[in-house]
Amino acid sequence: MSEKIKIDPYGFREYDARWLYEKDINDEGIANLGKGLGTQIKKHTKKKNPRIIVGHDYRSYSEKIKTALKRGLISTGCNIEDIGLSLSPMVYFAQFNLNADAVAMVTASHNENGWTGVKMGIVKGLTHAPEEMRELKEITLNQDFSEGKGNEKKIKNFDKIYKNDLISKNKLNKNLKAVVACGNGTAGIFAPDILRGIGCEVIELDCNLDWNFPKYNPNPEDLEMLHAIAKSVKDNDADIGFGFDGDGDRVGVIDNNGNEIFSDKIGLLIARNLSKKYKNSKFIVDVKSTSLYSKDQILKENNCKTIYWKTGHSHIKRKVNTENALAGFEKSGHFFFNKPLGFGYDDGINSAIQVCHLLDNQNKNISEIIYELPKTYQTPTMAPFCKDEEKYIVVEDLVKQIKNLQENKTVIDGQVINEILTVNGIRFSFEDGSWGLIRASSNKPSLVIVTESPTSDERKKKIFDFIDDLLQKTGKVGEYDQKI
Repeated sequence: MSEKIKIDPYGFREYDARWLYEKDINDEGIANLGKGLGTQIKKHTKKKNPRIIVGHDYRSYSEKIKTALKRGLISTGCNIEDIGLSLSPMVYFAQFNLNADAVAMVTASHNENGWTGVKMGIVKGLTHAPEEMRELKEITLNQDFSEGKGNEKKIKNFDKIYKNDLISKNKLNKNLKAVVACGNGTAGIFAPDILRGIGCEVIELDCNLDWNFPKYNPNPEDLEMLHAIAKSVKDNDADIGFGFDGDGDRVGVIDNNGNEIFSDKIGLLIARNLSKKYKNSKFIVDVKSTSLYSKDQILKENNCKTIYWKTGHSHIKRKVNTENALAGFEKSGHFFFNKPLGFGYDDGINSAIQVCHLLDNQNKNISEIIYELPKTYQTPTMAPFCKDEEKYIVVEDLVKQIKNLQENKTVIDGQVINEILTVNGIRFSFEDGSWGLIRASSNKPSLVIVTESPTSDERKKKIFDFIDDLLQKTGKVGEYDQKI
């Protein structure tokens, strides 16, 4: 008797799919996901045998999951082009390079071991948005599958094509010394080669592949990973340190003094650098990002506009696409470069390359360049536990409460709320430019909290205390992953 199908509906997230393997989904569940995705791709492309690029990350079980996913896709009539061990951006690039109809990348990105998932897309350079995810969930759970005869072929050595594409366009004039940290994730066999190829002297840190992630999760927002990079930068007197996540679509940056630079500030530096050459451009940033973009003088002088949008790689990617923006920056380290700099999708290595260009163009080190930005005091991204089935309701209620506080001109740490943005949870701002954010996480049972103040560290903390007090009163919020 074949294995019973197991597939937890909550695994269908806002813009990708993630499960704890074997607890929340099994191989037959994955095969059904493949059938659902194949059916959806055929519906949207109106093709009998659409071509799908498939890749997988370096986890002990990823190849097994990819095999089950392909089985499902082939049964609907999809023709698979398997590029093997990959980064998510390599799969996205392959769709352009091989002119395929869709992509499916088996990865749980930076999630802990035990997690699996799939990032997928049909339109080139874009990944599923909430509408496509809802449609996929419906097809899969209702087992409303198309049938057909597909096939499979392996594309050998595609990693070389991907590496050469980035290297050939991005040679540096300066010799930069860069620490490249991969947390033993898949980026370890890509990032060092590419950065060496453009002309960096590379110091490797945990670049050997090890699916047990013996030191820490490959997550550039993880403080442990950032501290390890900082130490290596100082020990080696490096110009810059880069930390890549598990599937290579995000980067974290450490300056030459060993200090972390939050990705939204790196984004602003890159935007400033690009704005001189590409005047009248648009930039998209997520609601977790610094308020400095909206007031930046250099962007204003070059007639560039910034739009704050929903957090999440799929949302920012789409907004970059629909607004025809030059680039998009997400606080979590997803950066998106549109033509002529990229194909619009997030690629952590291309993002690191853009930081190298920034240093290549100026006769200053990164700590001096960052020092030119107005100082702000910013919390890391904090994620207090909140059940998947409750998190959106909790946020909705908090949005109402904060709107009431604004209407009643309630004073919080000496100031009233003067602006509210609700494209994604609630971002509320004060006259001095300080702000706080509460939103539901798109891929974990948690909320997301960020606060920032241009005036003082104390003020940043006071806004956090105000948020934390609201959260505790709900009775539905648990432990934080990290807390100031």
